[in-house]
Amino acid sequence: MFNIIKDNSQRFVTGSILLAVVLAVGLIDNYFLTWLFFGIVFMFAFYETLKLLKMDSHNNLFFWALMLWLTAYFYPNPDDLFFIVAIIFASFLAYHKDYDTRNFIPFLYPASSFLFLLALYHDFGMNALIWLLIVVASTDIGAFFAGKMFGKTKFCETSPNKTLEGVVGGVVLATSFGSYYALVLVDIPYALIISFLTSVASVFGDLFESYLKRRAEVKDSGNILPGHGGVLDRVDGYLFAAPAMVVLLRGLL
Repeated sequence: MFNIIKDNSQRFVTGSILLAVVLAVGLIDNYFLTWLFFGIVFMFAFYETLKLLKMDSHNNLFFWALMLWLTAYFYPNPDDLFFIVAIIFASFLAYHKDYDTRNFIPFLYPASSFLFLLALYHDFGMNALIWLLIVVASTDIGAFFAGKMFGKTKFCETSPNKTLEGVVGGVVLATSFGSYYALVLVDIPYALIISFLTSVASVFGDLFESYLKRRAEVKDSGNILPGHGGVLDRVDGYLFAAPAMVVLLRGLL
């Protein structure tokens, strides 16, 4: 295990800095600051998604992404805005039948997921965001170490380096740690179910980003984070896990 840490020292240093920033935002627990932090991450993730989709020339979409996020600050149900965007897009498409349908994709991913992240904080508070952080981070950490130490069985073709043993180790660790923390919010059966399903969702969030990178024939979504790649490489699990947790919390509680 020491060799694993030594060989990935840059990754762990960057991860520690990111964790410190996230913890600072969590301790302050201010809606504006949280919205601003998510917004900065969102714009980087939006840019990297455009690159992966080979839509670099569609810079005008940044304006609409920014308007969407500004609106989300004032709107009481941020995740509902995605459906409004979808209706506007469909109406525009119906009026201009030759409109490029790819323009909608970045608002499906990653924009809608960030709206769900903000909704999670808006509806359930900072404890829910910390729960999400614990689940996704534990899934990543557990999968990394379990995969390095025990991984033998390939999980799927989309991500050749991901092993079944790593995925199982990550989900088990995330379910355990997430459920323990979640007891401040929900009873143990709900804590176990939500932690487990959110962890599984995060695995496929990571897998979906791997699919986009394979299609774009790139190793990382960017290079802004040493040892991690791009912002999208770091938040991919959250982009599936956040909607899953919001839906589960609303449906089960």
